[in-house]
Amino acid sequence: MSSSTASATAPAGAALEWDRLPAPWEPLPVRPRLPVGIAVLAVVLATFAVGMVLAGTLFLLNVIAGNLVPASLEIFQSIDPLGATILIVLGAALLAMATALWDQETWALWVTIGLVFATIAYLFFTGSITVLFLVFVGLLVYLLTVRRYFY
Repeated sequence: MSSSTASATAPAGAALEWDRLPAPWEPLPVRPRLPVGIAVLAVVLATFAVGMVLAGTLFLLNVIAGNLVPASLEIFQSIDPLGATILIVLGAALLAMATALWDQETWALWVTIGLVFATIAYLFFTGSITVLFLVFVGLLVYLLTVRRYFY
């Protein structure tokens, strides 16, 4: 009696069919550790970026609001409002790049490599082969060596 009820309730191949399959197992992606040099570079870039944004903001506040900000607090006294706005935009872009370097994003590494290479080319073609030139060459070599830590 049980064999007739089992065959009546489910067809023979229905026991092996599923409505949906379980999600396949995938290992969690391993995030490499942040190299110390990249951390230092990100902090230095972020510091300069905050300084640029602060300098541009203080100048614009002094221009717009009169003497709300004392002139002694202004970092750059000889720029115009357009220059201050450009300073704020460049500072915000540098801050975004420093944050992306800290998060080990590949685009930030390649943008930094491009900027360092452009600086090396500028220093080379202007004849400024000094300690600063050697520092930037060392930084370029370091950035190319740690590129495997970025994803």
